[in-house]
Amino acid sequence: MHDVLKPTTVDQKQKRRTRWIWPVLFTVLFVVAVIGLILIKTAMMIIVIAAISALVIWFGLVAFRRFRAGRTTSGAIFAVLAILLILIDVKALQIRAMAAMGAMMAPPPTTVTSAIVKEEDWAPILSSVGSVSAVQGAVVSAELGGVVAEIDFQNGAVAKKGDLLMKLDASAEEGQLKTAQADLELARANLERTRDLAVRKVVSKQELDSAESAFQQKEGSVQQMRSMITKKEVRAPFDGQLGIRQVNIGQSIDARQPIVALTALDPVYVDFSLPQQQFSQLIPGLEVRVQTDAVPGHEFGGKVTAINSMVDAVTRNVGVQATLENPDHTLRPGMFAKVEVVLPEKHKTLVVPGSAISYAPFGDSVFVIEKKKDEKTGKESQGIRQQFVRVGESRGDFVAVTEGLKAGETIVSTGVFKLRNGMPVTINNELAPKPQLNPKPIDS
Repeated sequence: MHDVLKPTTVDQKQKRRTRWIWPVLFTVLFVVAVIGLILIKTAMMIIVIAAISALVIWFGLVAFRRFRAGRTTSGAIFAVLAILLILIDVKALQIRAMAAMGAMMAPPPTTVTSAIVKEEDWAPILSSVGSVSAVQGAVVSAELGGVVAEIDFQNGAVAKKGDLLMKLDASAEEGQLKTAQADLELARANLERTRDLAVRKVVSKQELDSAESAFQQKEGSVQQMRSMITKKEVRAPFDGQLGIRQVNIGQSIDARQPIVALTALDPVYVDFSLPQQQFSQLIPGLEVRVQTDAVPGHEFGGKVTAINSMVDAVTRNVGVQATLENPDHTLRPGMFAKVEVVLPEKHKTLVVPGSAISYAPFGDSVFVIEKKKDEKTGKESQGIRQQFVRVGESRGDFVAVTEGLKAGETIVSTGVFKLRNGMPVTINNELAPKPQLNPKPIDS
């Protein structure tokens, strides 16, 4: 009998050992699957939480039965699994609550300023930089050397053509002039006397010729001395404004030494260069707009008056000269100038404020404001859509857009750096800056 019962007892023990292994393995696999579902936050969160709760109850009952049957090891395992599932269930509930709160909480709309994409007639412009130069300008100097005896002008004064500017000491020349004049009077008397004698055939033709030659020599000496005295006086060669004198009374100067600068300031030239590709578009008479940092916000108008006949072989640029009226003498020779040559033809151009462009290495873009309808609530709101564009030339505060936009569209005009595609926005243009073609900054 013992031989028959022994195998039965052994089989029962093996069954008791293996009976809890499969539930444990199934439970571990199920727990792993549940943790995966929780981590990826699928829509089956509620089903997962219910399944975990059922497993907690089941593992708790199994652990209670095992402890009552005296199998403390397996009971402890199921108890630990039940506690672990309780923690997982609590965490899943927290994640679900956080997800629900996040879905209910929406960020408030961002306040932006807006602008309308406009279509305007823009004439093509050739831009360059140049320098202001005088139509007439010279550094006045003395033709002869000497000692400065008199200065008859003030620094920065306006001079008319022929005004006396400076005198050199001419006392020696004036003394020589008196001697030459006395010799001239004697030669004139001798010539008249010789002519009377020649009429009466008293003197020969040779003596008459000698008297006439002596008279002409003395007359030439007088004219030479008068010319030297005249050259001791320095006069303004043309109308203009004087600069700062470079000599003083009593100073001994050399011939050709600079005395003062004289410049005609109305009108003035602006000299600039343009690439040879634009040479065919240049003709005399084109309108020119000039701006300079010396007079911010002011624009000077003029005309193209000369085009160089040669192209620079080094820079491949052609020199152009424009003439500008300058009645108030605002422009001065040597000033740096920004030049725009306006071509006669015009074309339609879409323009937007320059602050609306978001410049980036991968492409320039703007944010278009559009109305969006919420599918759940049916309410309409304003959102933004990032639109990549291709920009052209800029004028003042505006930039031309050649591709990507249509006339009449509403775009964000300021603060584009803080926006992202799809954000809700609200428009407030109370403090929006007004772009201008010719801006005049107050603090510049």
